[in-house]
Amino acid sequence: MSYCKDYGKDQVIFATKDQLNEPSNAIINMEEDEEDHPPGLILPNGDINWECPCLGGMASGPCGIEFRNAFSCFHYSKAEPKGSDCYEAFLTMQECMSHFPEVYPPAKERPESDDLKQLTGDNNDLGGLVELEDDSNLKRDSQSSSTE
Repeated sequence: MSYCKDYGKDQVIFATKDQLNEPSNAIINMEEDEEDHPPGLILPNGDINWECPCLGGMASGPCGIEFRNAFSCFHYSKAEPKGSDCYEAFLTMQECMSHFPEVYPPAKERPESDDLKQLTGDNNDLGGLVELEDDSNLKRDSQSSSTE
């Protein structure tokens, strides 16, 4: 004889060996629930989901406002290339992050992920990826491309 016992939010069902050997006649409801599929970074209406764990707390950290402004600018940007009109917002975010190196370590101090090591094939070579030390190269490059 089987019986059920509640333990707070959990429910434990005790069954005999014979009952466990019988085929189940349980009806399983397969309706998808919103909780089964959390929305992700972009909500169905196109807005940004600031609660998404994929942001890693960036939206709520000490530079959360600056991050949200820069990310929003990029997300809603109509410029070509996308986000090219967001330079000031990203510069403001970068400036804020430089005041909190313990929370936002500079790229040179961040441990390289195993995924990046696999992509580049070498622990010391970024495989053609270039990191700008400051924004002077970016300004110079954008000026030269605009004169071409």
